[in-house]
Amino acid sequence: MAVSADGRDWVLLNASPEIRPQVEGFAGLHPRAPRHSPIAAIVLTNGDLDHTLGLLSLRESYPLVVYATERVRQGFTEDNVLYRTLLRFPEQVTWRPLKLGREEALAGADGRPSGLAVEAVTAPGKAPIHLELGRPQRPAPDPEDNIGLRLRETATGRRLAYFPAVGGVTPAVTEALGDADCVFFDGTFWSSDELPAQGLGSKRAEDMAHLPIGGPRGSLAALRGLHASRRIYIHVNNTNPVLREDAAERTETRAAGWEIAWDGMEVTL
Repeated sequence: MAVSADGRDWVLLNASPEIRPQVEGFAGLHPRAPRHSPIAAIVLTNGDLDHTLGLLSLRESYPLVVYATERVRQGFTEDNVLYRTLLRFPEQVTWRPLKLGREEALAGADGRPSGLAVEAVTAPGKAPIHLELGRPQRPAPDPEDNIGLRLRETATGRRLAYFPAVGGVTPAVTEALGDADCVFFDGTFWSSDELPAQGLGSKRAEDMAHLPIGGPRGSLAALRGLHASRRIYIHVNNTNPVLREDAAERTETRAAGWEIAWDGMEVTL
């Protein structure tokens, strides 16, 4: 996902494995000169590969600025031989720390103000699975493992809340969403047993740190009353019935005032 206050400098929220077709498919992210990129910064919400793998596709001779918690930075850079592809020249990647509860101004190209500020909010989650596999015990959970973002346009005060992976709606999450003008929220699964019920795995949604949409304790029920003018489910898995136009689950979701994100979707606040 890309956000901009002026249509000139763009900030990517996570870097998915599909980042190349995403850049190719949106003119705002196209280079305007040789060795140019309008991508001023990238903000990571956790270390999962579906949020970070696209960084390796941005390995050409152009400097990158990446905002992340220290926990996420360590998980991506340490003991990771592939990270060397982003060390081709001095200062190819500049890491800037995100501290929970502290708003940071996001710099635009050449250090210009981007017109955006970001605040990291801890959200229920877990460490990436690739940091768990092959180890005698799981890493101890940390509040910086998984975050949501509150983005503020400094000129207008308009706010966007971005929570692509959430294991539950805590008071911190509720507060972060409360004054947002637009909410992007984890819509990975409709039900807890979505994968087991379809014979596609044994883990429930909560085991993977995703709060399902449906059910009495799902996000659709937990987030009733949000005043945001746009409420959009993102990160939707291909098993989720809300993707089908004729599904009852989609009808229920839309009746509650929520939209389902689609590739190429543009939102103006």
